[in-house]
Amino acid sequence: MTRSSNAVAAVRSATAAMGTRFEIVVASTDGYSTHPIVEEALREIEDLHRRLTRFSADSLISHINRTAPFRPVRLDAGTFALLAAAQAVCRQSGGAFDVAVGSGSMILDESTCTVALSSPAVKLDLGGIAKGYALDRAAALLRENGVTAALLHGGTSSVVAIGSPPDAAAWRVALAHGHRFPFIDLCDAALGVSRPHAQINAEHTHITDARNGADIAAKRFAVVVGPSACLADAWSTALAVLGERPPGLSRDWTTFIELEHE
Repeated sequence: MTRSSNAVAAVRSATAAMGTRFEIVVASTDGYSTHPIVEEALREIEDLHRRLTRFSADSLISHINRTAPFRPVRLDAGTFALLAAAQAVCRQSGGAFDVAVGSGSMILDESTCTVALSSPAVKLDLGGIAKGYALDRAAALLRENGVTAALLHGGTSSVVAIGSPPDAAAWRVALAHGHRFPFIDLCDAALGVSRPHAQINAEHTHITDARNGADIAAKRFAVVVGPSACLADAWSTALAVLGERPPGLSRDWTTFIELEHE
């Protein structure tokens, strides 16, 4: 944590989760009182990692994958909303994004707040949406505690901006060198980046076409900017798969796509 001469403190802290590095930077006039809030937000991310990873036998997702093909699994409201959001993007993208991997589908019942899987061959994999969801939850916690200027990211491919830094109109996020869109300015917005052939993190290393299971052949660099990191992650995956703006995506979202060279 550092304190500048204009009495604005920069509180910076990080944690490892979901196979990558999450970092939170908060601009505050009282960094010392803000620091515990940042640590609480990071603990929220760590808790979501434990619940949503498919690589741990005692996670919620692993429990769903084992149980839901045979009987519905009751969910907490937050997890149900996450799966409902993923299902909506799947439908609106024509199946280009889908957290249900395998031959079959995920069945949600809002009246009972449960999830079922259509067959044992179906497994849930939230690698394309969990980071954004964790950032959204962490950002909501920061806002609830009075934070008005912060930048959160998970592996730099999922980003949430709260307000703007004290000396600028927006947070400037570097995407990658050698692209037509090297920087994105964010203020109260989220960003998701998908690169099918890039090493993103240990839990999600490449992108496949959910409609047929094939790896994406084209080396596309896809970016989506909008109000939710969870949805930005999902839609950037759909964009990378389709190679064009998905017709189901609202006009509230900004998209960029570029073919990468060898």
